[in-house]
Amino acid sequence: MAFVTKEKFLSKDWFLVYSLILVGTFIMAAGFVFFISPYKLAPGGVYGIAIILHHLFGLPIGLTALAMDIPLTILGIKILGPRFGIKTIVGFLSTSIWVSLLEFVWGYEPLVENDALLSTIFGGVLIGFGLGLVFKSRATSGGSDIIAMIIAKYTHLPIGQLMIIVDSVIVLLGLAAFGRWEIPLYSWIVIFISGKIIDVVLQGIDYDKTLFIISEKHEEIRLKILNDLNRGGTTLQGKGMYSGADRNIIFTVVSRRELAILKDYIHKIDPNAFLTVLNANEILGEGFKPIKAE
Repeated sequence: MAFVTKEKFLSKDWFLVYSLILVGTFIMAAGFVFFISPYKLAPGGVYGIAIILHHLFGLPIGLTALAMDIPLTILGIKILGPRFGIKTIVGFLSTSIWVSLLEFVWGYEPLVENDALLSTIFGGVLIGFGLGLVFKSRATSGGSDIIAMIIAKYTHLPIGQLMIIVDSVIVLLGLAAFGRWEIPLYSWIVIFISGKIIDVVLQGIDYDKTLFIISEKHEEIRLKILNDLNRGGTTLQGKGMYSGADRNIIFTVVSRRELAILKDYIHKIDPNAFLTVLNANEILGEGFKPIKAE
């Protein structure tokens, strides 16, 4: 049961988790119905297959996807064990309900007519944002993810690579079904954009920079960081590979503005200093975001 997280019924965390699932799946459904389906795009997953079947045979998208999600989840539980808790079930059920409701209320017309590219971009953003909220609730999207996990069990290939392969096969089914190259090309754009948006939702947008500084003026730099920038850090002991001399390495995290100030200061006192600057996707701890479950 280590794969399944549980929240106390009717607790604050319980309400938060299921609110994220319901809101996230509604946003996903809006992306599929308003932007993706009208242009016959099939950006992977069971909804990509459902969209293809809808345009070929007139099947409702929401119910068709649900008809695939249920046996896939049962198969996944049988083969992989209890990795798929009630939250995943609520996730694919609510997605199907929202899609079916929007199909009934809105129909199958695009929100933006005659602009597949704009619809591709906004569809990818909505799907990525909604799916990111679902992931934050510690649920999964089910569907093709389960197929990738099952294949991974028997092939020992990375799940991430298998998900790309499975989704790409579904995208190519759109090409085979409709015979138009713009459909898979737009679909891959949706997959790329949604993946980036998922990262933003899960990790946030940070402008912090991680620095490793090697300088003979390490004491002056240390005082600059502590007193002027009001930041902390760690001094590491190292040894030069060429000279064999002992080196003090300063490890610290600063904002983009503070980086500019610090670089200017280091340039003035030690032009021969060595700096490594890394983008920090997420910084947790004192002085930044607290370390806690989100």
